[in-house]
Amino acid sequence: MLVLVSPAKTLDYESELKIQDFSVASHLSDSKLLIEELQKKSPDDLSSLMGLSEKLSQLNFERNMNWVRPSKPSENVRQAIFAFKGDVYQGLDASSLSKSEIKYTQKNLLILSGLYGMLKPLDLMYPYRLEMGTKMKNKRGDNLYEFWGSKINRSINKLAKENKSKAIVNLASVEYFSVLSKDALDLPVISPVFKDYKNGQYKIISFFAKKARGTMTRFIMQNKVKKVEDLAGFNLDGYRYSEKESEEFSPVFLRKS
Repeated sequence: MLVLVSPAKTLDYESELKIQDFSVASHLSDSKLLIEELQKKSPDDLSSLMGLSEKLSQLNFERNMNWVRPSKPSENVRQAIFAFKGDVYQGLDASSLSKSEIKYTQKNLLILSGLYGMLKPLDLMYPYRLEMGTKMKNKRGDNLYEFWGSKINRSINKLAKENKSKAIVNLASVEYFSVLSKDALDLPVISPVFKDYKNGQYKIISFFAKKARGTMTRFIMQNKVKKVEDLAGFNLDGYRYSEKESEEFSPVFLRKS
């Protein structure tokens, strides 16, 4: 089962790394093209393009100008699964996974990325800020969806075939999953939904839903889930499967505090 997640804006390049194993992203030549576009932009340009504060614009301007093609771990280069630190990654809690679980994760998890296209968990990553929905003109079009085209689709189909996956579990946001063409994927796509009880009804609450995506990713990796029906066993952090609210490709999980 192949799981897709989004990256995070918040990064961590300071905590201690327990695992030194690494891999290299498969679309770095494409990343270099995007970096060349970003390097033409001033801090003010970046602020306008991505809605960044003056401080963040300057930080990411410096990152763009100093970007290197990741080839080995260093102070500014680390594995993607340990570099991201947003809500999804709090739920995943990769630093507490065992080496064997990380090894399994490396084969069955992909992080979609505006700059890198897609990253395996141990793919090395230089820090960046480039969300998939950014409307940045480039050599291939007016935005990143046009830039990546069908390239990520083909890579995912190839990996799914190598892994003999039965399904793709989409735990990525709409912004990132939209870089793919669902009809061009060779496997059924399962998109779990997480709802919390508030003001008398169950609803999707963004913060909780993001963390739940990471927690479900952890559940799948630790339990080596291979069958779609086994996703119903997810019961971490108080969530329970709701057969009544679920549809064939959209299992729903409810939590009532």
